[in-house]
Amino acid sequence: EDAYEIHGDRAFRDDPAIVCYVGWIDGIKTMVIGEQKGRGVKNKIMRNFGMPNPEGYRKALRVVRLAEKFDIPVLMLIDTPGAYPGLGAEERGQSEAIARNLFEFTSVRVPMVSLVIGEGGSGGALAIGVADRLAMMRYSVFSVISPEGCSAILWDDPTKVEQATKALKITPADLMSHGLIDDIIDEPLIGGHRDKAGAVEAVKRYYIQTLSAIRELTTDEMLSKRYERLTRIGAYAE
Repeated sequence: EDAYEIHGDRAFRDDPAIVCYVGWIDGIKTMVIGEQKGRGVKNKIMRNFGMPNPEGYRKALRVVRLAEKFDIPVLMLIDTPGAYPGLGAEERGQSEAIARNLFEFTSVRVPMVSLVIGEGGSGGALAIGVADRLAMMRYSVFSVISPEGCSAILWDDPTKVEQATKALKITPADLMSHGLIDDIIDEPLIGGHRDKAGAVEAVKRYYIQTLSAIRELTTDEMLSKRYERLTRIGAYAE
């Protein structure tokens, strides 16, 4: 509601693969950051098929800092096959931009909620995935690499995609069982694209409920829990 788009990273240019808005969600002023794959051939090309460049991640960091300055909670929506691996992106510091977001987001002093709404691919997803709560839509995926890429690298055999998928544990249920995500958001059978209004309502409801719970904490408690949540990732016991 009454949303205004924020453009540019104030260093290089605007990246259409990441869109940033400030607006209202059910009366709550919110900063929204989302990865945008596009619709239709021309729009997909303009959005770089949802693969952000470093300027996209720097724009996201700029917007998060604005949110912190004005005490506005942040909602991040992940939907990307991964960060763009092109030569220009690497020359402009793709890995640094992702790492910088991971580092900076841990200490942002406003509530942060991140949702995987479709595809969460590797560092391209992680760069806007550091938050107080990380959730996934029921039929979304989140992985360090695509099953096709994993199959090609490990076995040099594109027919082993199903085997790679099972090994990668990319589904919400798998990731929830390993403590890598906090919640699973139900969506219509086969996917939210079958009922966009219903999917949007489910995301809005989750965001409002989660934000309410986070706001019961003091800022220091919130940051402590965020740090604790992040440092649990990768812990393993046989």
